[in-house]
Amino acid sequence: MGKLINILVTGCGGDIGQSIGKILSKSKYTNTLFGIDISDKNAAKFIYPNFSVGLPFTHPNYLRKMELFIDENEIDIVIPIAEPELRFFSDQNILETIGGAKMITASRLALKVGFDKYETAEFLKCRSLPFPLTYLAKDIKTIETFPIILKSRTGSGSKDLHKINTMDEFFFYTRKDRDDFVVQEFIPYKDGEYTCGLFRSQKGEIRSIVLKRELEKGYSGYGEVVENTAITALLENLAVQLNLVGSINIQLRLHKGIPMVFEINPRFSSTIYFRHLFGFEDLIWSIEDSLGFPLSDNRKNVIGRKFYKGYEEYVT
Repeated sequence: MGKLINILVTGCGGDIGQSIGKILSKSKYTNTLFGIDISDKNAAKFIYPNFSVGLPFTHPNYLRKMELFIDENEIDIVIPIAEPELRFFSDQNILETIGGAKMITASRLALKVGFDKYETAEFLKCRSLPFPLTYLAKDIKTIETFPIILKSRTGSGSKDLHKINTMDEFFFYTRKDRDDFVVQEFIPYKDGEYTCGLFRSQKGEIRSIVLKRELEKGYSGYGEVVENTAITALLENLAVQLNLVGSINIQLRLHKGIPMVFEINPRFSSTIYFRHLFGFEDLIWSIEDSLGFPLSDNRKNVIGRKFYKGYEEYVT
């Protein structure tokens, strides 16, 4: 296997970072696990044995401090979690190494397409893949059919996502600025919503998992592993079309049996720990692939198994 490695996870304070910390703390590859966040008012400090507060990526000394931290702690792998920070690394063309450490992110085209909801729709359209009709909000004069979905073009999460039923509502939510919003065709929920893990190695091996989910406050609160050949075929096609290396998350709904992709998240997602427990170990595979190790495979038949999002309390 080679030597154990020192791993740094940045932006580790959120739910994804905490899930990743739980996985890595038990990994056979981990020597020393470090976590950095811009705040210590989160539970990550109870999960990461070496937790510290760092600078935001907008700080002028951010990169210099990061490189010093990597050098002083002999970090082998850096895993950035927060999407704004991933955007920063992508803009700075820092996707393979930082300091003397390897970076684990999705590959460049997946980041470019996934970071921009309008770019996502255009990418799918150009490749004749199914997607909900999507328009720039700033180009909208009137809307003929409701409801529609209004969402941030570049944001992540559900904070700036609204189901709109009238023009008055549209004007209300875009009253300050329309430039960062897209309008998207509403796909009914009746046939289900799905969140899918998609991994592709440097050698082109594709692995995927399909979870039919129910949302709770914008997160996957409950779900079930399902088998759907149409979704799996679409995921494999997407991995190739994106020239994907790494792990991403695809969100879609079925409409008349056709999987309609409405979001590509070019990062590890909030279901990463559930997937890991089901044997879909895309975080571990990403580390193995980065280090040139053969991919482990602990997958098993988990069709029909369910997950439930819970909570855990910590006190000091």
